[in-house]
Amino acid sequence: MENLETYIHTFLRSLDIRASSKQTYQRQIKEFLVWYKKCNIISLAKEDMIAYKEYLRDEKNLTPLTIAGYLTAIRRLFDWLESEKICFNIAKGIKGPKRKKGFKKDVLTLEQVKKLLDSIDKLTLAGKRDYAMLNLMVRTGLRTIEIIRANKEDLCTQSGMPVLMIQGKGRDSKDDMVILTESALNPIREYLKARVKVKDQDPLFVSVSTKNHGKRLTTRSISRIVKNRFRDIGLDDSRLTAHSLRHTAITFSLMAGATVQEAKTMARHADINTTMIYAHNIDRIKQAPEKKIDDLLK
Repeated sequence: MENLETYIHTFLRSLDIRASSKQTYQRQIKEFLVWYKKCNIISLAKEDMIAYKEYLRDEKNLTPLTIAGYLTAIRRLFDWLESEKICFNIAKGIKGPKRKKGFKKDVLTLEQVKKLLDSIDKLTLAGKRDYAMLNLMVRTGLRTIEIIRANKEDLCTQSGMPVLMIQGKGRDSKDDMVILTESALNPIREYLKARVKVKDQDPLFVSVSTKNHGKRLTTRSISRIVKNRFRDIGLDDSRLTAHSLRHTAITFSLMAGATVQEAKTMARHADINTTMIYAHNIDRIKQAPEKKIDDLLK
């Protein structure tokens, strides 16, 4: 299909999605256009779609999740092209790669969490911030992006309980919340008190560096803060990141007796099967047949 490129902008305009999502689709489709031009393909066929999937995996070395995103963009494009009677949908039935079971990031143990929080010097402003932030993440399962988006005014009360209103992943407004126990809220109060004259619209967590003092933290800065705090207690592992604190919170909730549905609500998972992975991992370790074999051999 030689004139495929001429339909891209019309296709993107037809999508009822956020501007950022359109930009992602545009970038992903551009990769496909570059590939098929480089291959000198004149008439696209389903076999070419399979070859493109293999290209993303073998030459671009993309993860299964990223490849799935690229293929989704192409499938939606050809769905639209077929609906407009422009061409046959050659992307129909093209499956994304299978994702690995489990998670790419590890969970901290209870002892590691205690050691992590105890290691933070809460006498400095940076220490008060880091303690309040990491403590909040491990008690509520907040994502990094949700931490970044939080403002002081998002601290409020719902049905008599202190909460933090959050703008979740893929959301346009702060229409969800996490419950704040006193153990989660008090360190935040102490941190805000130390900052002095914090306005309602100010970010909840800010930089203390000379260059960006008082500015909202970024994803990169939070990742760096967490990694440095991990290293301070001897945890220097690529599988332990800021996202590990979210995994840890969800795991701890289930270990403490929360139902899968309750953990799903806290984690704001779209699919309960995602929460079930955590429950399965806990049961797999707790009921490990390997331990029973070991006991038998003893």
